[in-house]
Amino acid sequence: MATINESWNTAITDWIDSMNAAGVPATTQRTRREHMQRCARVGGWSSPALVTGEGLVRWFSRQSWAAETRRSHRNTHRAFWAWWTLTGRGEVNPAEALPRVKASAGVPRPVDEISYRAALRDAAPRVRLILRCAAEVGLRRAEIAQIHRRDLLQDLGGWSLIVHGKGERPRVVPLPAGLAAEIGEQCRRWGYMLPGDDGGHLSPRYVGKLASRALPDDWTLHALRHRFATRAYSLDRDVFTVQQLLGHASPATTRRYVALDTSSMRSTVERLAA
Repeated sequence: MATINESWNTAITDWIDSMNAAGVPATTQRTRREHMQRCARVGGWSSPALVTGEGLVRWFSRQSWAAETRRSHRNTHRAFWAWWTLTGRGEVNPAEALPRVKASAGVPRPVDEISYRAALRDAAPRVRLILRCAAEVGLRRAEIAQIHRRDLLQDLGGWSLIVHGKGERPRVVPLPAGLAAEIGEQCRRWGYMLPGDDGGHLSPRYVGKLASRALPDDWTLHALRHRFATRAYSLDRDVFTVQQLLGHASPATTRRYVALDTSSMRSTVERLAA
């Protein structure tokens, strides 16, 4: 892997410091750091001062990213180069040349029941707990990684979990009794449900990797969130409840997670073909 030279490393570190001072969530900082480090390693510029709008557009055009990944990298570059010019490190913001990336509608792809049950059956205990947190209450990998005993709440209705969501938007999610008992047992022993070296817990990336290894056929932890959203929506057809449970800012985002029941459409097609 190519190394990052001092000029790039200094600029990226200073930028991360400014985000930290502004209270930007650690998960966002990590993602944006990785994006800029990738550019520094393989973009072909020996210094940030040499990056031009035309060159940045050309580099983006050579990347085989999915639409949402491309949007994420564009957002990172727009933030980095805005900071770059605002702090007087350069006069021109090269990211202004990047074309807007249209949001992908996306196709919900929930993990099927057979694959999920097979993964649960064969998974080690902590991986099984990771899978259940995504499938039964719709948690993201970063949210699972950060579960701590202080986040468990009990009231007359049962156990709930304070979830540390994206954008530092915490939410309270009710827990099924069995899952609450397993999380509580693990947290009583370690504090964090998944102890590790990333601030005391496993990194979100490693949590996702553990889930992907356990799931068959290239399924991912994110697809378990699709499973949760689809099953939750099928109960009451209440997109706003599902939105709140998933921690989405908009119901339009939630809609992209829900695979609708196609049985009526299938019945129509089959009757027409008869």
